[in-house]
Amino acid sequence: MKKHYSLAILLLMTGSVAMAQFPGGPGGRPMGDGNGRSRPANDAPGFNMESNGPRGNSKISGFVVDSALTKAVEYATIALVDKNTKKPIDGTVADEKGKFSLNRIAEGEYRLVITFIGYNEKQINNIKVEKGKDLDLGVIKLSENTVMLDAVNVTGEKALIEEKVDRLVYNAEKDLTAQGGDASDVLKKVPMLSVDLDGNVSLRGSSNLRVLINNKPSTIVASSIADALKMIPAELIKTVEVITSPSAKYDAEGSGGIINIITKKSTLQGLTLNVDTGIGLRGSNLGLNGSYRQGKLGVTLGGFGRAFYNKAFITLDQNTVQNGTNVLTRQTADAYDNGLFGRYNLGFDYDLAKNQSLTAGINFGTRNFSRDQDFTTDLFRDNVLSSTTYRNVDSRDYSNTVDINVDYIRTFKPGQEWSVSTLYSTSNLTNNFDADLLTESGSLTSRQKNINGNTNSELTVQTDYVNPIGKNQQIEFGVKGIFREVNSDFQYQIAGPTGLFSSDARNPAGYLNYNQNIAAGYLSYTFSTANKYTFKVGSRFEHTTIDAFDQRSTINIPAYSNLVPSLNISKALSKSSTIKLAYNRRIQRPGLQQLNPNFNAANPQSINIGNPLLRPELTDNVELSLSTSIKKTYLNISVFSRSTNNGITRLTVPSDTLAGAVITTWENIGREQATGANVFGNVFLTPKWTLNGGMDVFYNYLEGMQQDITGTSVPVSNSGFVVGGRLQSQVQLPHGWGIQAFGGYRGNRVQLQGYQRGMGMYSVGVRKDFPNKKGSLGLAAENFFGGMRMVTSLNSPLFNQRNVNYIYNQNIKLTFSYKIGKMSFVEKKKTRGVRNDDVKSGGDMN
Repeated sequence: MKKHYSLAILLLMTGSVAMAQFPGGPGGRPMGDGNGRSRPANDAPGFNMESNGPRGNSKISGFVVDSALTKAVEYATIALVDKNTKKPIDGTVADEKGKFSLNRIAEGEYRLVITFIGYNEKQINNIKVEKGKDLDLGVIKLSENTVMLDAVNVTGEKALIEEKVDRLVYNAEKDLTAQGGDASDVLKKVPMLSVDLDGNVSLRGSSNLRVLINNKPSTIVASSIADALKMIPAELIKTVEVITSPSAKYDAEGSGGIINIITKKSTLQGLTLNVDTGIGLRGSNLGLNGSYRQGKLGVTLGGFGRAFYNKAFITLDQNTVQNGTNVLTRQTADAYDNGLFGRYNLGFDYDLAKNQSLTAGINFGTRNFSRDQDFTTDLFRDNVLSSTTYRNVDSRDYSNTVDINVDYIRTFKPGQEWSVSTLYSTSNLTNNFDADLLTESGSLTSRQKNINGNTNSELTVQTDYVNPIGKNQQIEFGVKGIFREVNSDFQYQIAGPTGLFSSDARNPAGYLNYNQNIAAGYLSYTFSTANKYTFKVGSRFEHTTIDAFDQRSTINIPAYSNLVPSLNISKALSKSSTIKLAYNRRIQRPGLQQLNPNFNAANPQSINIGNPLLRPELTDNVELSLSTSIKKTYLNISVFSRSTNNGITRLTVPSDTLAGAVITTWENIGREQATGANVFGNVFLTPKWTLNGGMDVFYNYLEGMQQDITGTSVPVSNSGFVVGGRLQSQVQLPHGWGIQAFGGYRGNRVQLQGYQRGMGMYSVGVRKDFPNKKGSLGLAAENFFGGMRMVTSLNSPLFNQRNVNYIYNQNIKLTFSYKIGKMSFVEKKKTRGVRNDDVKSGGDMN
């Protein structure tokens, strides 16, 4: 009987799915998600299907949830059956929140049948509909089960990796080993992404990308992606979206693409409290998140803290030429890292009317990172030891971030809406170090201090409008203003073994005031054809003005304008296969770490300094991809090409004054080209055992300018193949047990002046879900056979450098999670927010 109703509903769907709402109409995501599980072709909420029965003016609605009330049953099929004829006369599909609605129902007696793969069929009998009266069935519970589909047992679990029309989605909430870690631990497992030991992220080899949190930017992300990721607990991440070809709606910045981290949100009525905690060899965490929802008002309040400890051993071999003399530096250092990170949030949402809602939120993030290093440095001149120095450095990187947003949205009809979004974000950053210069016996000879305070503030106002035109067209347009201010104050102080500190005349104090204003507007048009093509074309115009000055004078940076087009074409080859072609142009503006003129000499043999004269870089991206489902297997294959001009490139040169030292800064001297392919897939080996993985291969070419031995600027280039991949497997065992294993490799990274060697990582974890599904207990281990070794080699006519960083990164952690509260599902209002996708993150320059 279940097959009969499902087939009838599929026949009812046929007429309307062909012209479904964007973006998942013809040419969008194929039916089926690679796990043998059907789902709607569109990613929008559920839609109504044409009725075979008489029409009336009543409505039947409700929510479909699992029997434990812990999650909605997304895309469940609902059939309305006439009690007398026993034939289905209407039907629909639940949305991602489990909500469904059957409209224009005639007076009569019916039976409702709810089905979804992985759950037992649910029937509600004796439904009486009176003329002109709506019927709310409330919460409908489905109990889990395993059913047969195409001779393969498939459960109702969401796939770990999904592909949608314009993005790849990694469902992090299914990751057993990430719990107890932070966002960087999650991103290591996402296809097309790679994360180094410091938490710096790259997408298909490009670190010029933009990270959003719940579709919103934050100034701490603009300052350093690595720092921002450490503030986000893995337990709170629901999904990670990788957008390689953003449409015109997104800011033009982020030449490599956009990463959008979606955190878990409650759509539950009543009071709830989630507790997440963990303890491990390298770190411990505690998180409390509560929510209250009653009627039109919803309130969320949460906090998370994480402390970690690690240690490393670093070696540096460096050859430079200074005044015709070869200077060899051999340096070793023991490093001890301690960090304390926290993120706290308070949010509100209120339904002003049936079609209007207001949301507001305050997020506070804190980061306290310290590194103690003991340097031993030997200098050789023409192979003769000339000096040995001992230096103890205590570095402090602190930051506090506040994000405040207020958003309004009005829905005129399904698919037509207008929104106004505002965001204010500010970060206070402190990058200080204290250095003690010692004798071989450990006696103090002198002291040095670098004080560097930074602020990064940003105000954003935007409005967007979207409107469907008929059944197969859609238009979107909007305007946006971004107002940024970056300030940096720095100074050096010196002192003897005792006494007060005084200014260092060799390194005078300074400051930078950098104001950037961006005015933007966009227009996007989507059109679907009867032969299953979907075209999405758009363009975005951005005008940027900069007002900057330092302690010496005004910095003259001309205003500039950019017109950035985008084109996405998709074609549904069959119900299970889709081919897509995309082109877009992106720009990348420099971030705080590239602009900051502070002369960071924590290690006097390897000095870092920013460049406030940097201009934006421009990138053209082309991508062709094919996705297909073959029985139990989902497979995606894509080829891409990326070309960047005026690239913001790291450049290292020998110091003119410090013996054996090199200085690293940023310059607009680069041109980069990358061409390659990605393959990833997901397969059910058995009904309870999944395997997914992928491989990234691309050829990277860079060119720029550097000085030769005579001091003349000469062309330089470097190239090579970059190979990376990941493999992950999950097994569901009886009685709520689960096992997961992960292994990944980050291939060699090509730099203008050298290479950074690849590294591998692995983890295994086991988790036990409590019988009521409100809690779990887990145990996981990472890199337990040894730490990680990262090697960087740089070469030029004036210097050679080899840096080895060995991090003792083994970890074993025990995690616990529990949900408290009596809950029922309610509809969650759609929200919009600010997206600033534009600033290049500096990462770590070491």
